[in-house]
Amino acid sequence: MLELSDAIDRLAAEDPSILPHHVLIEQLIELHWQMARLQAQIARRTCVRQP
Repeated sequence: MLELSDAIDRLAAEDPSILPHHVLIEQLIELHWQMARLQAQIARRTCVRQP
């Protein structure tokens, strides 16, 4: 969860209008995967999904 928080903080601190498009795309893809991992962890911990 700390990784997701750090990624969100990094994105929030940057002005997307000054970032090259490829950097913005890479950051958004990484954020997407971190959110997916967090959702899987939450599902396992709440017994929605078995490990």
